[in-house]
Amino acid sequence: MFSSSVRPLALDQVPAFDHEVDVIVVGFGCAGASAALEADAAGASVALLEKYSGGGGSSALSGGEMYLGGGTAIQQACGFDDTPEDMQKFLSAALGPDTDQDKVSLYCRDSVEHFDWLVAQGVPFKPSLWDSPTWVPPTDDGLMWMGERAHPFAGIAKPAPRGHRVTADGFGGKVLMEVLGARVAESGVDVHTDTGVTQLILDGDRVVGVVARRFNDTVYYRARGGVVLTTGGFGDNAEMVAQHAPQLVGLGINSDGGDDGRGIALAQAAGAAVRHMSAGQVGISLIPGMAVRGMVVDANGRRFINEDVYPGLIGQAALFKHGLHVWVILDEQAYEEVPEAERWGVQPHFVAETLAELEQEIGMPDGALQSTVGEYNRHAEQGDDPYFHKEARWVRPLTSPFAAIDVRRGIAPPEYGDSKPGGAEVFTTGGLRTNVDGAVLDLDDEPIPGLYAAGRATSGLHSWGYISGTSLGDGTFFGRRAGIAAAG
Repeated sequence: MFSSSVRPLALDQVPAFDHEVDVIVVGFGCAGASAALEADAAGASVALLEKYSGGGGSSALSGGEMYLGGGTAIQQACGFDDTPEDMQKFLSAALGPDTDQDKVSLYCRDSVEHFDWLVAQGVPFKPSLWDSPTWVPPTDDGLMWMGERAHPFAGIAKPAPRGHRVTADGFGGKVLMEVLGARVAESGVDVHTDTGVTQLILDGDRVVGVVARRFNDTVYYRARGGVVLTTGGFGDNAEMVAQHAPQLVGLGINSDGGDDGRGIALAQAAGAAVRHMSAGQVGISLIPGMAVRGMVVDANGRRFINEDVYPGLIGQAALFKHGLHVWVILDEQAYEEVPEAERWGVQPHFVAETLAELEQEIGMPDGALQSTVGEYNRHAEQGDDPYFHKEARWVRPLTSPFAAIDVRRGIAPPEYGDSKPGGAEVFTTGGLRTNVDGAVLDLDDEPIPGLYAAGRATSGLHSWGYISGTSLGDGTFFGRRAGIAAAG
């Protein structure tokens, strides 16, 4: 699974330490940068180790959404009132059963403070709203909906848009990491690139350092305070995915290629517990603006979800319940209503004058779509969707000609160039079990002395659900707390 052992090295086996600092942070994505900045601000000496030649990680490739709320300045500027209580109710429902309520509560309570911290670092957010379903807006609007108005969430918590998008031309993750990287460069943090951590160093049961490889050299680092693992998930480790999350096997991975799970394994070898290792985010290959104006159906032509929820929840339902054998069904008006900039080049794979012909072309059972669309249209005449409760603004009868899009054929976001992953791109959301201060917990639910973690190396806020922005938000927020705790 790994090219070298992940078993920890005993302190008495270390020949000599090459570097000694208060805090070692492993991984230079958004969580690592935030941990390093806060540890440095707390007065600790910090070494930030990155196995690649520069920082950024998977964070830099992300859309740049951060799930924040409770009454941020951007929300207020756009005319929305929000409370931490409503934010918590929504996240508790949307992130799936068995979410870590201690983390969700704290994250929501301190969300405004965290937004202000990000702004203080220089992270830009534009006070304007993008009001249509999408993965990433084609504009630089700074606020977007993440399914808060959709059933059943609108009945659980007062809806408010909480997707705070970093201002950027295209995906915003690169801008976020440029800003955080610049703050790290201005700080007292000592950055060591091309330095991959291979083992933890233990003094009894306490983590006191790490062993790393830098080119052909073995380097020993001592941490007087603590080690913070921010190494990402394990989506790029095929063996770990097959072992823990087999439903993700064979799908495209949304990462920088370095989410190999080694940080998780290093902690496990030191006695760490893990949580929700089978869970993952599923970026299904559909255009949300098309899906919401039409319908998403399974191989038998049946709807299975309301199409105005956050599209990642559609993706999880499509993969985990239907093996991605799903179709977007729409008509000419629905297609034309989606601006070209939002289509990402997607065109219907099948077009037919009648539903019977479309069924034949797709290979669905005779009458499947006719029944589904007929029943949908019957209620849509009244602006209603009694089966799945899609918001009325998106409900209208579908009319000939009809079209079908096979999600398994993939889409190509403009940021990806000609790359066209098929069906879905995924990343893992399970990982190390930690407390609200980032301390890694063992199988007895006790902190492992000297060991902390944040970001996708942990299970974070999530259970089996996902909302865009809860990775960058979770990583930066709990990265900050882990850095402070490690600094002592």
